[in-house]
Amino acid sequence: MYAGVTKPMLQLVLAAVLMFVVFRAASAKRAMVPNRLQFAGEAMYGFVRNSMARDIIGSRDFMRFVPYLFALFFFILLNNLFATIPFIQFPTFSRAGMVYGLAALSWVIYNVAGINKHGFVGYLKLQTVPAGIKGPMLLLLVPLEFMSNIVVRPVTLALRLFANMLAGHLLLILFALGGEYLLFEAAGAVRPVGLLAWLLFIAIAFLELLVQFLQAYVFVLLNAMYISGALADEH
Repeated sequence: MYAGVTKPMLQLVLAAVLMFVVFRAASAKRAMVPNRLQFAGEAMYGFVRNSMARDIIGSRDFMRFVPYLFALFFFILLNNLFATIPFIQFPTFSRAGMVYGLAALSWVIYNVAGINKHGFVGYLKLQTVPAGIKGPMLLLLVPLEFMSNIVVRPVTLALRLFANMLAGHLLLILFALGGEYLLFEAAGAVRPVGLLAWLLFIAIAFLELLVQFLQAYVFVLLNAMYISGALADEH
């Protein structure tokens, strides 16, 4: 059955288009003395390149993953910021299916990177057999390491982003609608509580801006850590 196009689907497309337009414009007329747009674009690129890709993955292998991490960070950030942009006001990644799609893509990328470097068997051993452990203890640790490093990682990666975006959105709705009800519908004695609820709504909205940035940062940082672990020579 055809379900139609949903608002989160349109937001994903909008985020991709906005990213392409802004960063294409920032890099179209590069100069030794950059204009404001070029300077902003280079600063954002440098933030992801240096603080997440190079520092986490290492100077030998990081450059080939910078385009992915850069696009991933700003794609997630922009979709998170949609929650506070007027007339949109919906975090795209409060829909679990959207987040698990990103997590699945990340899972493929860091596992393929590890397999390309170590081979399938070597990579599987790297991810499931702790260094220095021998004997019967491996019967317990190998299944645990397999579940933790191969199976559970993409689930927890997605769940963290999804839960934070959903919880923040619900909290804003609670204080906004609750404040409106108390101010205009409830008895006079509790109306001042509605004003307090609206003040808390404003404070939480500013806090959500920080959360939206941090969740994009953490998602990409963990991706860089997983890539680094996949390329490492020892688990």
